[in-house]
Amino acid sequence: MATRTDAPTRREQILKEAARLFAERGFHGVGVDEIGAAVGISGPGLYRHFAGKDAMLAELLVGISEQLLRGARRRLAEVDGGSARDVLDSLIEGHIDFALDDRPLITLHDRELDRLRDSDRKLVRQLQRQYVELWVEVVREVYPALTEPTARSAVHSVFGLLNSTPHLGRPGSLPGRGATAELLHRMARGAFGAAGTE
Repeated sequence: MATRTDAPTRREQILKEAARLFAERGFHGVGVDEIGAAVGISGPGLYRHFAGKDAMLAELLVGISEQLLRGARRRLAEVDGGSARDVLDSLIEGHIDFALDDRPLITLHDRELDRLRDSDRKLVRQLQRQYVELWVEVVREVYPALTEPTARSAVHSVFGLLNSTPHLGRPGSLPGRGATAELLHRMARGAFGAAGTE
């Protein structure tokens, strides 16, 4: 996905186009033929890669939750020995990368999570809880006066702020990726700082 620099596999191309189409028209508004056409193969050819649209949706939503958690753990390891503020900045940067580069997945999560099988939905929720708790621990190191429930609320609030990127307008209407990322970073730090002064 966004963190890869090598050429995407056919499977990754399918998932990217499926995410875009599902986000634009809804899960039920897109057929396998349209997804296939977007990547240059026949609709039935998709079944060599996925059992169906449900499998694509599950892989997209479970996959991004796994990617966020894995990336956060990696960032913690990379900043090992740095200050808690450095760790928090790194976590914010990682989530901003996701929010700017994988905007269709945010829309997809908001609209289609309930369509997953119970087991997949529970797995997504479990991964998300681990991701949140990792942030809560770091936020409380930076702002030790925060209680755990308040820190958790602040983390969810910052996620809401960062995950608002699908509503910022078309990518071309934004001030540029770098400027948008800097703005989001300042706003996230400002929100944590405001919570930490209470």
